[in-house]
Amino acid sequence: QPLTITDPNMTRYMMTLDDAVDLVLFAFEHGQPGDIFVQKAPAATIETLAKALLELYHAKNPIKVIGTRHGEKLYETLLTREEMVKAYDMGKYFRIPADNRDLNYGLYFSEGQTDITQIEEYNSHNTRRLDVEGMKELLLKLPLIRKDILNEDNGHIYEP
Repeated sequence: QPLTITDPNMTRYMMTLDDAVDLVLFAFEHGQPGDIFVQKAPAATIETLAKALLELYHAKNPIKVIGTRHGEKLYETLLTREEMVKAYDMGKYFRIPADNRDLNYGLYFSEGQTDITQIEEYNSHNTRRLDVEGMKELLLKLPLIRKDILNEDNGHIYEP
């Protein structure tokens, strides 16, 4: 059967379960009430993910592009420009403090915030992008993938 993908250029952030647990623990240790934490995760195109899986499983299935489905986005945005202005770079993570401003919009009638227009949002199109080899390395961190490959290769784990 062909491996169907919607749009080969669609990007998504890649995060293992261990990465997610690390994020929660880091937020617990370093956060204040109302903070938002975002991991600086790598992204990959759907085509890269498909090719990596086909290579890991030694599959020869063709890739069939079926087109974007209703409601699908080309990329994920984790932080808007407005959030990036307030974000603290903490190495592997961004911390965005709670927005404690009041709703007195009159304060912003004559003067806005010019630095917002100079900042780019943080999305899966403008972050570090994995290639096929990088995607395979990430996938091999997953116990299910390692188990499948171990079974397929008669006791030999694939080493990238």
